Amino acid sequence: MKHIIALADCNNFYASCERVFKPELEGKPIVILSNNDGCIIARSNEAKAVGIPFRKPFFKCRELIEKHQVFVFSSNYELYGDMSFRVMDTLSQFTPDYEIYSIDEAFLLLSGFAHKNLTEYGKEISETVKQWTGIPISIGIATTKTLAKIANHIAKRSVKLNGVYDISKFSEAEINAILKETDVGKIWGIGGRYEKFLKRNQIYTAFDLKNCRDNWIRKNLTVVGLKTVFELRGIPSIELEQITPPNKQIVSSRSFGKPVSTLQDLEEAVATYASRATVRLRKQNLLSATVTVFIATNRFKKDEPQYSNSQTFELAQPTDDTSAIIKIAHSNLRKIFKKGFNYRKAGIMLSGIQVEGETQLSLFSSEYFRSRNQKLMKKIDKINKKWGSDTIRYASTGYKKNWKMKREMKSPSYTTNWNELPVAKANSKKMNGNHNLCAEDLLK
Repeated sequence: MKHIIALADCNNFYASCERVFKPELEGKPIVILSNNDGCIIARSNEAKAVGIPFRKPFFKCRELIEKHQVFVFSSNYELYGDMSFRVMDTLSQFTPDYEIYSIDEAFLLLSGFAHKNLTEYGKEISETVKQWTGIPISIGIATTKTLAKIANHIAKRSVKLNGVYDISKFSEAEINAILKETDVGKIWGIGGRYEKFLKRNQIYTAFDLKNCRDNWIRKNLTVVGLKTVFELRGIPSIELEQITPPNKQIVSSRSFGKPVSTLQDLEEAVATYASRATVRLRKQNLLSATVTVFIATNRFKKDEPQYSNSQTFELAQPTDDTSAIIKIAHSNLRKIFKKGFNYRKAGIMLSGIQVEGETQLSLFSSEYFRSRNQKLMKKIDKINKKWGSDTIRYASTGYKKNWKMKREMKSPSYTTNWNELPVAKANSKKMNGNHNLCAEDLLK
């Protein structure tokens, strides 16, 4: 059976998420900002067309943004994460074998669908995702992951292809023609450092790389690079990862919306980050054996005193208990906190990650209390999932949170917060009076 794989990639994902609930923004330039509304991290095609730069500080682009009437949004990770889940869930309807590669990309194994017209099947997938989620996607189909990436790159940029490009049945001569037009820096897995190295050695295109000697590639680009070359030759060498490997560590950290100088504010922030990190632990059925807390001032403010530090604690028994990890995190924080500094950032890192059920219990551990705490954590997670994050939270995470990240242009959490559900306006011509229908009422 011929190996056929597709890469489904959401188009301008963050901007598309905003458009789902504001369709009037279709065709308008949009940019998304990073934490604390610092830099531009995502742009719609229209924003790119008017010259809005990527990863530039927002304040340096204000004049250009105002000139072209660009719509600006703070990052809304709750919305983007939920929309990603909906897209991936939709894609899973079209093949039993798939890999979620990133928040907006997934590989789909289509070997069992070779009897179909794969271009038409790709269009069916794309149209279904658009209809069910509102998110437009592009699909590249080929015999290897790396070639599927290249096909997807072309599908995104060609209007004639309607977002789907199948090169799985192309002859070697046709594939070579595509590779000759593909810059070596655009190849999946070739980072900036390798790109510069390859171009210094007169390797400018994917075709050039495909025809390099194996020994030279292994020596200079390691075995991983050799796998990429094999894939360019049409030899599947990078397997589909249907089971996501466990995290080696989980980091929860944010820059503060304004400088923080008190221990109390830092404790609130660290407790908040610990809560988020442990939720991620439990979602993956993982436990952590090591807790690290770190704090830092703003290194860009040279006129202010600088300080950064971290503290690590190793647990006798790995845990996913939020209260236990908050307690340890606060103890770590008190050991490194110093007065007289304006702190810009704090965070927590959970490491020594182990899969639940595969850990060695301590001789002195109490299975009764561990089981009771696990049940409590699961109940809290279930309530927060249904009614929105922080419906139930630890008091140590604070209430006002004056330190929290600045997101002054954030859109509502349309799909994850009951209080921010979109409101449908009824057509006044068809109904007597002007009525607003809540989405919750429409679902009854």
